[in-house]
Amino acid sequence: MEELKRCPANYPPLTPIGFIERAATVYRDCTSIVYNTTRFTWSQTFNRCRKLASALSSRNISRGDVVSVVAPNVPAIYEMHFAVPMAGAVLNNVNIRLDARTMAAQLTHCEPKFVFVDYQFLPLVREALSEIGNKPCVVVIEELDYGREIATSAWLTYEGLIGEGDPEFEIRWPEDEWQAAVLSYTSGTTSAPKGVVHCHRGLYTIAMDNVVMWGMKAQPVFLWTLPMFHTNGWCFPWAIAAVGGTNICLRKFDAKVIFDAITDHRVTHLCAAPVVLSMMANAHPSERKLLPGK
Repeated sequence: MEELKRCPANYPPLTPIGFIERAATVYRDCTSIVYNTTRFTWSQTFNRCRKLASALSSRNISRGDVVSVVAPNVPAIYEMHFAVPMAGAVLNNVNIRLDARTMAAQLTHCEPKFVFVDYQFLPLVREALSEIGNKPCVVVIEELDYGREIATSAWLTYEGLIGEGDPEFEIRWPEDEWQAAVLSYTSGTTSAPKGVVHCHRGLYTIAMDNVVMWGMKAQPVFLWTLPMFHTNGWCFPWAIAAVGGTNICLRKFDAKVIFDAITDHRVTHLCAAPVVLSMMANAHPSERKLLPGK
């Protein structure tokens, strides 16, 4: 028998950004993101990601460039898990709990061309940037629900960038699945934080492992009690897209917020640190709610 030859049709590079392209077709009008009163469908989320990737590309972001983000679990940080690699760039999630000096050290090391920062953390990032020499372009993430506007000549805004992007932007698919997609940093508990690079293939396989190990069916409802800046939310941003799920985003939370979200949105899955699970287990009876069973 003639040996099967590799070609783009049967041997594409593995990459998690393909999950959202499929979700936009298969789950087009299904809810992708819920954040307070804001809701997006998978078609809308894919459209926004392509427009952001287009805007980055038009501002000279190219393959291998680093784009950093300092934000809690708001829609923007979820979208950037797709939009940044769609532009061929490398996403760097920055821990919002760092002090300015440590943040400055990481930004100096990874040399991002852009830093996206949620409005809540502007003072922290401004202090960090004052300590580094090569200043990146700053993009402010405004609050979607409250129409907050940041008007300065020095900063771009997240929604402004999306507004100038092309929804028909041609995605820069990785030429090789070993190309870098994400740059994270260790916590530095034993020495200075170290950069950790993840390739497209690695992120794809971890996301698929999440789906398999959790036995996820199509269209789960995932509550974001795990920070996306912690190892990219353990790759669940891509896993949820792979199965057309709904992301319930929370800027901040306590036990009552978690129980309310679970019952209001019929949450099926969540990830959390032990301290968060302990908070739920020890919540005051007035904050608890009877959780829906399987």
